[in-house]
Amino acid sequence: MRFKYHTMNSNRRSFMKKSSLALAGTGAAFMFPMELLATIRRKVSANDKIQVGLIGCKGMGFSDLSSMLKISEVEVVALCDVDESVLVARTADLEKAGIKKPKWYRDYRKLLEDKDVDAVIIGTPDHWHCLMLTDALQAGKDAYCEKPIANSVQEADIMLKYVNSSDRMVQIGQWQRSQPHFVDAINYVHSGKLGNIRLSKAWAYQGWMKPVPVIADAAVPEGVDYDMWLGPAPKRAFNQNRFHFNFRWFWDYAGGLMTDWGVHLIDYALYGMKAGRPKSVMALGGKFAYPDDAAETPDTLQTVFEYDDFSILWEHATGIDGGNYGRDHGISFIGNNGTLVVDRNGWEVIPEGKFNGWGEEKTPKMEAIKKGTGNLSGLDLHTVNFIDAVKSRDASKLTAPIKVGYDAALVSHMGNVAFKTGNRIYWDTEANQFKEEKANQFLKANYQNGYKLPML
Repeated sequence: MRFKYHTMNSNRRSFMKKSSLALAGTGAAFMFPMELLATIRRKVSANDKIQVGLIGCKGMGFSDLSSMLKISEVEVVALCDVDESVLVARTADLEKAGIKKPKWYRDYRKLLEDKDVDAVIIGTPDHWHCLMLTDALQAGKDAYCEKPIANSVQEADIMLKYVNSSDRMVQIGQWQRSQPHFVDAINYVHSGKLGNIRLSKAWAYQGWMKPVPVIADAAVPEGVDYDMWLGPAPKRAFNQNRFHFNFRWFWDYAGGLMTDWGVHLIDYALYGMKAGRPKSVMALGGKFAYPDDAAETPDTLQTVFEYDDFSILWEHATGIDGGNYGRDHGISFIGNNGTLVVDRNGWEVIPEGKFNGWGEEKTPKMEAIKKGTGNLSGLDLHTVNFIDAVKSRDASKLTAPIKVGYDAALVSHMGNVAFKTGNRIYWDTEANQFKEEKANQFLKANYQNGYKLPML
């Protein structure tokens, strides 16, 4: 690589002060004004530049790139997308920040052959993540890969092995791991002050998510390489519902709200409880709110993950905001002395009361606490953390290394497997699969169109 390994200078402190975008939701990062980005960036010598290519430019991928470009050492040299209109729009956005047009690619493999690219951002739909990340590692690129890491447990297993066998830096886009108030909340959970924690809840009630209307298949839009978009997914006629944002609600490409928001929130339940794979999983739900819309994944779901001395409960619902503790999303840790609740807006401790007799006022068992978020962006801190690791070649610095992404994806996919089987299913640790054979079929990837699973 052409850049020198050194610690970030005052430019880093400057951009951290200027990029005080507080992320209230996944879409907030899209709102960073590109004109402001031009005022943040400073000239950097060619030897110090880290040259980045973005694969998948429509949504969170471009948000990741925009965040990374607040670091002056980062230079975008390549964009890859199957939709030419997206390449046009993103190039225009970059021009607002005074950034010249990067090279365009339609096939990510051509981008990975580009010797000018040091690191890649993978912001494509989930069903592409495994192939792209493993190909990037083989091409010698560092990678920032969006969550969830994979669309199946089998792919996640492969990706974990590839990264662990590589000397490349890989950060997973679970940016809450870098958000200070989330970290503070988990440190409090680990302090033991809540007492024995019997249950952790994670939930996403998303009122802004509306039904996906049934529409007819249509001709592939001009400028779209639809075969490349499908990649290893089954061949289907083009339908706008399955393209861009709404791919989340179709099993061929993603796992619904469980792997979309669930990966972020279940990750913190696992982090707080120091938990890995559950002993058993059961899930109940379905298309209860919008039974006739086009989506395949459930709009309503409750999933219970069993551990030795506690449980984790996941809940989601689209179209309504009425979540636990008056919050439309969050994670709670329910202990004998009190409950800690955290979301993207802050965290609080709700004390339990000591029973002093009927009619008597309860005595709080612990102090009530309420804290906000501060003014730092978790996404910006996360991309800084990635670039720090790239510069130092020290993977131990990463706040969301592959294992963090792996654990969250694994547990989320296990919840979807339980939903698909309709049964309580039990994990066999020695065999590394479920004890129920019916469940194991849902652990596997279903690659089509001549694509093969990568193997070490």
